[in-house]
Amino acid sequence: MDRLDGIGVAITGGAGDIGAAMGRELSARGASVTLVDLRAPEEAAPWLERARGADGEVRYLRADVTDRGAVDEALARVDPLDIAIGNAGIVESAPFLEITEGQWQTHLAVNLTGCFNLGQSAARLMVERGKPGRIVFTGSWVQEVPWPEITAYSVSKAGIRMLARQMARELAGHGILVNVIAPGIVRAGLAKRQMETEPQYARRVKHVIPLGEPQSAEQVARATAFLCSEAADYMTGSTLLVDGGCSLFQFDE
Repeated sequence: MDRLDGIGVAITGGAGDIGAAMGRELSARGASVTLVDLRAPEEAAPWLERARGADGEVRYLRADVTDRGAVDEALARVDPLDIAIGNAGIVESAPFLEITEGQWQTHLAVNLTGCFNLGQSAARLMVERGKPGRIVFTGSWVQEVPWPEITAYSVSKAGIRMLARQMARELAGHGILVNVIAPGIVRAGLAKRQMETEPQYARRVKHVIPLGEPQSAEQVARATAFLCSEAADYMTGSTLLVDGGCSLFQFDE
């Protein structure tokens, strides 16, 4: 296991299953982790506790990723900032013909603009402080493969992929690597809620995963840790697809 002793990490969407799992995995490797989320500290406490208990320090800062000033203020308090992970996201299912303007705009604001805010703010700090760094965005296997009734979500994740590639090209000269982790169907967070509340979603899940079982938050976290490690020091502008083969499967109910 690659150690990350002395490395400072900020994770948006930290008060959630995947964000907390990332925090725990990276702190287990010795990193100093800051979870960032819009929840009040008392609401975030269970996830903060879940991320703790390893070698590195874990703390919490409150910020909404759609509020650029709040993101700037939060990241300025993370020093060193060696790795920034844009993990905040939402999903709300709706058939294409029924998507409201509000649903569309909210998905883009949180999932895509939230990553832009985190990415640009972190990159500016890294350049200002004269240090190289890593930026990782949480994408999804559906950034490449259409899945019924989540058009707004899929489009926002596809945008993240190009955002990362644009950033990777322009920031390489500053020693900043930018990549995307693209999970499959995770039995945690947003997808877990869909499996529990949307029968049509749960029915499709049974047919679409070649490896048979939904992914765990810990599996996503371990793959993310790879992108943060020395083993990935020659990767930039890439998507690490860790989807259990979902993108290989036909949608046959």
